[in-house]
Amino acid sequence: MERVLREQLENGTYPLQARVPPQRQLADEFGVSRDTVQRALARLTEDGLIETRRGSGTRVIRVPNSRPHPPQSRRPGSASLKPLIEQAFQQAEVSLDVATLTAETLLRHLRNQHELIADEGASAPERLRVRMLLPWTTERLAYPRAVHAEDPRIWERWRAMVRENGRRLEELKAGFLGLGVETSVDIQHIPMTPQFKLYVINDEHMLFGPYSVLRRTIKVPREGRPDEDEAVDSLDVLGLGATLSYHRLEADDRTHDSVFFSSMKDWFSSHWDRWPEVPHTE
Repeated sequence: MERVLREQLENGTYPLQARVPPQRQLADEFGVSRDTVQRALARLTEDGLIETRRGSGTRVIRVPNSRPHPPQSRRPGSASLKPLIEQAFQQAEVSLDVATLTAETLLRHLRNQHELIADEGASAPERLRVRMLLPWTTERLAYPRAVHAEDPRIWERWRAMVRENGRRLEELKAGFLGLGVETSVDIQHIPMTPQFKLYVINDEHMLFGPYSVLRRTIKVPREGRPDEDEAVDSLDVLGLGATLSYHRLEADDRTHDSVFFSSMKDWFSSHWDRWPEVPHTE
């Protein structure tokens, strides 16, 4: 566990001044005991990499030197969105380009940042800009859907979720504006089923994670009996469970990170510019 945490400090999963998750969360993520977590954190503290303050949790105070990698073979490990969002909100300007299926994950992290500013007095950025690519909602997607494709209820459930998340994003936008943050939230709907989720934070950090399709039952209102639930055999993806890899635009544009970063930025820009007139909702 200690080795993995050190690698996460190196690859930007937990950048400088980022909060390290609570011990209980780390124990759950690594599948270890609290004692194991405490020993790993104690060694990182002894090495001057993290510090714990009562009431404010554990933060990264020094990032270890990255191990040398051949320029074309560097492969950062898995990463988490939370510390990168926290780091971005410590700057004057925050820009987020996101491609996803429902916006659920981003909504949760933006709500956390709003609460930190509104309720705990954390410093606020001057500007926040969010651009989001979501699937269109007028045509059924490859997923989520019922295995028996003629049943529309799983798709309709997803559409309701997208509409609700859009409403909550607008509420958050108003909340940030009320805190004095110049805020814009723009959503573009594109005619395809997402194969991955993508986050570009401040045009510097990128997280990329492919969706894995699984078969599971989803509860929806029973036809003709809306007060009863029915478990429907469905194809779905779990966005919260997607493994995210970290990439960064570097000075040497020949590195694996820089090439991948630039290509995915181009992908985002091309779809953002190409589909402005696509109808997306009924």
